[in-house]
Amino acid sequence: MNHFQIIRRPIITEKGLTAKDERRTLCFEVHPNASKTEVKEAVQKLFKVQVESVRTANFFGKLRRRGRTSGFRSDWKKAYVKLKAGEKMIEYGEKA
Repeated sequence: MNHFQIIRRPIITEKGLTAKDERRTLCFEVHPNASKTEVKEAVQKLFKVQVESVRTANFFGKLRRRGRTSGFRSDWKKAYVKLKAGEKMIEYGEKA
């Protein structure tokens, strides 16, 4: 996998933006099969920053219904990436 396949999108939620501002931690949706070292290398190459640590969490798809039909949302994986002290913060989803 290349770096663009590993990092899918930033997660811009209130919890994610608070972690970014207070704990220098970025939140991304990543490929479900990506390991922590692959996520770390991808963030360092794409954004040109130094990463201190990576934490990941797997989320399983929920059952969703629409009328008589039902289906499952797809499984996905979230990564919390903490930057080293002194690194410039990546700018996305600024608070108003």
